[in-house]
Amino acid sequence: MELGLYTFGDVDPKAADKGREGERRLKNLLEEIELADQVGLDVFGLGEHHRADYVVSSPAVVLAAAAARTSRIRLSSAVTVLSSDDPVRVFQQFATLDLLSGGRAEIMAGRGSFIESFPLFGYPLEDYDDLFSEKLDLLMALRSGEVVTWEGEKRAALHDRGVYPRPLQAPLPLWVAVGGTPQSVARAGALGLPVALAIIGGEPARYAPLFDLYREAARRAEQPATGLKTSINVHGFIADTTQAAADQFYGPQAEVMDRIGRERGWGPTNRAHFDQAIGPRGNLFLGDPETVAEKIIKHHRIFRNDRFLLQMAIGPMPHDQIMRGIELYGTKVAPLVRAVIAEDAARAAGAV
Repeated sequence: MELGLYTFGDVDPKAADKGREGERRLKNLLEEIELADQVGLDVFGLGEHHRADYVVSSPAVVLAAAAARTSRIRLSSAVTVLSSDDPVRVFQQFATLDLLSGGRAEIMAGRGSFIESFPLFGYPLEDYDDLFSEKLDLLMALRSGEVVTWEGEKRAALHDRGVYPRPLQAPLPLWVAVGGTPQSVARAGALGLPVALAIIGGEPARYAPLFDLYREAARRAEQPATGLKTSINVHGFIADTTQAAADQFYGPQAEVMDRIGRERGWGPTNRAHFDQAIGPRGNLFLGDPETVAEKIIKHHRIFRNDRFLLQMAIGPMPHDQIMRGIELYGTKVAPLVRAVIAEDAARAAGAV
């Protein structure tokens, strides 16, 4: 199983000098990606947002800067809001990133959890799902061949048009990000695309049937099993002790969730809810390295997922704490998880 991180590049939305604030966060973000590469993590993902509280609106640009400072870690969007973007430009940007990184680029496409990009780029929100479905179809066509003929309803058709540059990886890896909607999971399976499931609330184990639905949809569509990869993307934090992890993460996590909650009509968070979420059955993967490793392993046995992505850099988390969390993730958590999963795989192979 691949182990990695993702973030949206949180900044202070009330900063007086937003340029300086963005510069600071991007500098720190590149250091975080570089450290993740150095400690042996497999993937780093950046989400696309168009809000005052996030600095990353163009993941491919930031990942290209990271490509120059890393050597092995895979560089992915998390996510690209495909519904309000142009698939040709998305493909070209990530094909370019693939060339710059020596074949380490990935696209994680989704409909997005916020709506700001729709009015910003002139797309009607009522076409939310139709735009994504059609543009995903075009993006898949762009991955399949150099010269593309394609026609849809929401975008101008392409007739024997060459699309360049071509990536090193053929095809360029494409994941579909979902938030727990069965229809979205089934669509990814029917298309034979890897699926990344975001779990930001509730008991993670209750989402496991969605991966069964995904695999069944793929089977019915006669998609090859080789392309059926799964990821769970979660919130959490790692520190030297579980108490330190909880104390460091609670404030930033609560600030972000309450800010978003006010927009969406959610109730305020509190420490009691937080403490429940960091328990064995909760949605936060937080604690000392042994505690987090145990929880990752437990859920791998439930989900049989191929990838695990953790969002630690959330809200106003201090940079030095994030760096320590990344160091512990790569040097302590990852070896523990990989050793047990290897043992589980060997045991399963022996049983067969």
